[in-house]
Amino acid sequence: MKLYQGMGPNSYRVRIFMAEKGISLPMVDVDFAKGEHKAPEFLAVNSLGQIPVLELDDGTVITESVAICRYLEETTREPQLFGHDAVSRAKVEMWNRRAELVILGTVGNVALHSDAFFAERLTQFPAFAETERAAVPQKWGWLDDELSDGRPFLAGDEFSIADITAGVTAWLCEVFGMEIPASAKNVQRWLERVRSRPSFEA
Repeated sequence: MKLYQGMGPNSYRVRIFMAEKGISLPMVDVDFAKGEHKAPEFLAVNSLGQIPVLELDDGTVITESVAICRYLEETTREPQLFGHDAVSRAKVEMWNRRAELVILGTVGNVALHSDAFFAERLTQFPAFAETERAAVPQKWGWLDDELSDGRPFLAGDEFSIADITAGVTAWLCEVFGMEIPASAKNVQRWLERVRSRPSFEA
């Protein structure tokens, strides 16, 4: 197997997941700045020109970071990062989706519609980016309220992929100059907890 990856939140998610599982794979770095994602050789692997991509030994290709993580969960069972029973799996799925749709999506829209790097990928709307940027503190405030029950991780007592997604979102905020409000004490405590894990150095 090998993992095509590079800079960006989705590759970072997979690397953290692998580190939590103790998985080591050969990695092929794809440099977007050099346009390597547009090269015919890479487009033959993923026609969307996106990373990460997991290529199995038999040539099977799996794209999308969560799909890759699900494959790794099935092939390396411990620790279980998608939950261990029906209730915990549903809660992890719920919180991972919430982290993606409510916070990561908002932060991502700021980047997509304001940074010159993405200008060739889509028609940018700077006003939309500023509207989304203004909404970011509110999104973290929502999560702060949700964490006010004192649970250590998003989906409960156990670290999961939901924490990886939200933790990477916090990293992306830093990259694009968006601060998590200091008043969001519950989020700050949660973030300190997850960032202290060695996997976040992946």
